[in-house]
Amino acid sequence: MATDLGAVLGAARAQGPRRARGRRADRLPRPKLSRRGRTEARFFWLFVSPWLVGFLGFLLGPMIASVYISLTEWDSFTPPVFVGLDNYVQALTGDPVFWQALWNTFYYAAISVPLGLAVGLWLANLLNKRVRGRKFFRTMIYLPTLVPLVATAMVFKMVLAPSGPLNDLLGLVGVEGPNWLLDPLWVKPALIVLSAWGAGSATVLLLSAMNGIPREFYEAAEIDGAGPFRQFWSITFPQITPIIFFNLIMGLIGAFQIFSQVYILTQGGPDNASMMVVPLLFDQAFGFYHFGYASAVAWLLFVVIIGFTALAFRTSRRWVFYETEVR
Repeated sequence: MATDLGAVLGAARAQGPRRARGRRADRLPRPKLSRRGRTEARFFWLFVSPWLVGFLGFLLGPMIASVYISLTEWDSFTPPVFVGLDNYVQALTGDPVFWQALWNTFYYAAISVPLGLAVGLWLANLLNKRVRGRKFFRTMIYLPTLVPLVATAMVFKMVLAPSGPLNDLLGLVGVEGPNWLLDPLWVKPALIVLSAWGAGSATVLLLSAMNGIPREFYEAAEIDGAGPFRQFWSITFPQITPIIFFNLIMGLIGAFQIFSQVYILTQGGPDNASMMVVPLLFDQAFGFYHFGYASAVAWLLFVVIIGFTALAFRTSRRWVFYETEVR
């Protein structure tokens, strides 16, 4: 009797998991959408379809086509010829202009991005004080960012001309101004100074972040005897690090993709001293009709941007402070 009972229990244990798995396998039927739910779903796809069509037709589609074109030799007049990775090998090993353009882009990004952040942070800290006419100065600082970049570059081209206003001012104090846009030594600094012209957008974002810091923090710091510099370094800076990080990422991406300023002011000269990666691929594509090589350069630039962006996100854990973090 005990043996029979043990056999029955053993069989039940063996079949139990199977039955449980069988019950889990029997999925419940998907509930049908109500009439209102179906209507909302139709409206969802209706409103999202313009973005979806634009994304597929003007972003994802060209990106996929660019990957294929980078593996071919194509001049847009004859059928493309598949060459594999030859365009990438040519850029990395056989084109010194590519490496010079990449170095110039690194140089420009390494100086222009910190300079823009420093200028924006300085202006935002000044405007954060309770001074008369703060709204007026805030508007005037942001106003240059509303001017089209092409128009700004044309104005700077006249200012930096050999007989332009800048050299005239230097001549008044007995300094002979250089040929800013035709001297290899000065052309990159001129482009970097032009980049600081657009620091107004970063200033507005940083100022908005500063206005969101509770005043109680500063009042408590003043009671403890902290001076203005100590308050900025210990209170203001940690609170606005997310906005600084955002401006850093956007600044890096924009610096690596610089095009209009270079093409209008110097077209990469003199002697490729101001040639950047995007003007290089533009010349290769629409000047020499090397669309395959230009696409390969574009994807190499994409890898560089992704690498620096990933590095920035990796290092942000050490200095970016989020209030929602649990430490």
